[in-house]
Amino acid sequence: MSATVSPPSRQAIQYEEFYGFVQSPFTLAPDPRFLYLSQAHEAALQQVLQAIRSKEGIVVLTGDIGTGKTTLCRSFLERLDAKCFTSLLLNPFLSVEELLQETLLDFGVVSRNAVRSGRLSAASREDLVRTLREFLASLIPIGGSGVLIIDEAQHLSPAVLEELRVLADLETNSRKLLQIVLVGQLNLLDVLKSPDLARLNQAITTRAMLRPLTRDDVRAYIDHRLSVAHGSSSVTFDAAAVEAIYSTSQGVPRVINLLCDRSLTIAASCRLREIPADVVAEAAVALGLRSTRARLSAWKNNLRRWIGLSALIIAVVAAMLPAAPLSNPL
Repeated sequence: MSATVSPPSRQAIQYEEFYGFVQSPFTLAPDPRFLYLSQAHEAALQQVLQAIRSKEGIVVLTGDIGTGKTTLCRSFLERLDAKCFTSLLLNPFLSVEELLQETLLDFGVVSRNAVRSGRLSAASREDLVRTLREFLASLIPIGGSGVLIIDEAQHLSPAVLEELRVLADLETNSRKLLQIVLVGQLNLLDVLKSPDLARLNQAITTRAMLRPLTRDDVRAYIDHRLSVAHGSSSVTFDAAAVEAIYSTSQGVPRVINLLCDRSLTIAASCRLREIPADVVAEAAVALGLRSTRARLSAWKNNLRRWIGLSALIIAVVAAMLPAAPLSNPL
């Protein structure tokens, strides 16, 4: 198949129906059912779970954009004990009071109506913290605990970060009352190194990191998601296509999803059951992506053009310069 084929619009043919998928296998939604546990993802998951089960205070999980941090968060939420009350905050642009209100709401201490009606707006920060502490203390007799997870934590304000340090200090003589998991991009580590956050940085007990998938992981990742979506076994990406996906995505799951989704759309429009590399290449062009190999080739071509242009300029300049006078004989 030529990569110049222009497939009909997505509305003209739904690849989910053509291939027999129950749902899109490469959705960008953070559905934990689609989580593929590479060695790096499994290690990060176990680090966070162990820290929570050990009642450690503050845990940090970082990873580059699109490596699956939010999906991993939802996965370890499902793996926690039933006595563990959890709050997952996806909006980092909250004031201290708003963060406390949302946490109490997720824990079931206050109702949604109380938040919407504004009845909580009169409550001071001290009132909200006191209410949270009393709730967490009430969990001790039943062996319960509280876990607060904040996504995109690199955007948290200094005031909120300082409040989290204070909340992490809520404890009895023998245990922490609240575990806090900060999830963010790699620059979260730089944020935490700020001199103003030195006490918070020192309170972090576990630091886990998600890394991109390896070349071998990419094949297993694709097969896993196809399997979860209950697709027919008649659709597959050939070896060259998988290599093209790895080269273009560099192992970042979100980019893999985009490439595979668009490749399936193109392949279905052409009634293909085995997806070749040129379909992936066409998908990459449609998405404005280029593989590492393509970028290297472009760099080499630009270098050759620059060298050729430089040689031409040198030759022209040399031709314009006057000839050097001969030295007078002795």
